[in-house]
Formats: sequence, structure tokens, C-alpha cells
Amino acid sequence: MKAIPVRQITTSCGHKHTGRFSIRNLQQVLDGKALVHDLHKHDFYFVLAVLEGKGKHEIDFIHYPIQNHTIFLLRPGQVHRLELTGDSTGFLMEFDLSFYRPKHTITERRWMKASGKNYCKLEVARFKKLHKLLATVAEEYALQQEGYSEAIRANLDLFFIEFIRQSHTPNSLPKPESGYIQERFDELTRLLEANIVNMKNVSQYAGLLNLSAYQLNAITKASVGKTVSELINEQIVLEAKRHLLVTPNQIKEIADLLGFEDPSYFIRFFKKHTGLSPDAFRKAFK
Repeated sequence: MKAIPVRQITTSCGHKHTGRFSIRNLQQVLDGKALVHDLHKHDFYFVLAVLEGKGKHEIDFIHYPIQNHTIFLLRPGQVHRLELTGDSTGFLMEFDLSFYRPKHTITERRWMKASGKNYCKLEVARFKKLHKLLATVAEEYALQQEGYSEAIRANLDLFFIEFIRQSHTPNSLPKPESGYIQERFDELTRLLEANIVNMKNVSQYAGLLNLSAYQLNAITKASVGKTVSELINEQIVLEAKRHLLVTPNQIKEIADLLGFEDPSYFIRFFKKHTGLSPDAFRKAFK
């Protein structure tokens, strides 16, 4: 049974710090050559900021164009495929939660909101602000002067403040109740990603969030117009697609990996939600 390929953070020799972190100039990464990465996933956070460049970026089977002034943010476990022209400029940053994980309640909520946003196309002025922060982070990482890790984390706080501003309507403030709903929905999303193999019941997720099933359904309905059961099913299908397209595993093996005791039930479940059997889906999209 083959696992989905997992890439590790690329760091230069001599960089020692708490947690894993890396930031590189895209010109350094590409060296004038086009970059083509087939489907894989990471066990860390991945930030791609493109100042100028073209290409394609597929994240969990959603296709995004790579254009000037675009930023992509991937969470651990997400599957992606990346193509980037050799003349692209910007930054590629990678880190894990042991290096950057906000502890302050407000900062943590902001970070959770930011990490749920895979793609952002920015106005030139706003992108320049973010690019400047990344340039400062890159300089701190290269020089490694006293307190450089703390300086990097402080600049990451500022980076994610600016990043989430892109999703706000100018001159508007979210209502307190909508902020609460968004926070709980974001928590549910992360719980689904982390536990879907072993937990497939609404009551289990409601319990983790200290909510009733009714309350949790009200939150998901208000957020995306879907029930918790629908979101659970979508996450199962997403995990199945990841394994079908990224590994050569047999359908029975994938069913077992996803916690299905009966492969035939898994096949029926997948076809009900996609219109294709697992085998037909694999052949159609490979």
C-alpha cells in the first residue's frame, strides 16, 4: 500500500532554530528553469507569493491560475500540483506549527481564518505591502542575527493581518455573532481534516466543539448553507480523490485507509456523491 507523497521543508545547512522554517526567493528556487511538481502534499504550511509569473496551481482538485500579485497558502495535508514559469519572481515560504503558532486568542483566530484561504489575487499596492514583509523575513532568515526567529514570527503576524484583510469588504466590520460563527466553522473544518478517517458522525464533532448537533448544524448552515453531514461526506470524498489520483493503491486498500470496513459500501458511497465509481474517476482524471 502506497502513501501519498509527502514533501519535507528544504532548509540550508547551518540554519538551526525551534521548529522548521524556510523562505527562498523564487529566482533562487527556479534558477531560470520552469518548475513542475506533480500531485503531492506537505506536512507543513506552504506560502507562495508571486510578484510576477505565470503557471497553474491545482489545490485539492480546484484549479487556480498563477498571475502577477497572487498568493497561495496551503495547509498540511492538502494535495496540490504546481507549474511555474522559470522567469517568475516572488517568495516561497514553508513552516510548521512548532515554528509559528499564535498563542494569543485574537492572533490565533486571525491565523485560523488566514490559513483557511488557499488563494488570493491582490491589488498591486496591497501585494507590495505583503511582499515587503516577506522580504524582511527573508533578510532576517539569511542574516540570523540575535532574536531573528522572534523577528520572523512578528513579521508573520503582520503578514497574516494584511492577508486576511483581502477578504473583507472595505469600510465594513463583521457583526460579533458572525465572527463567532466563522470561528466555530473554521474549527470544524480543521477537525474534519484531522479526524475524518476515524470520525464520521455529527455528534462526535459537536462533542469536540462543546456544542449540540443542532447548534453545529445551525453554524454550518449559516456559513456555507450545508449541514454537518454534507461537510463530512465532502471531506470523505476529498480524501478518497487524493488517494485515487496520487497513489496506485487498490480500491479495497483505499476503502480500508478511509475507515470503510466494506469496500463495496465505499464504492457505492463514492459513486453517490461524485456520479462515478472510484475506478472510473481514477481513469477519467489520471
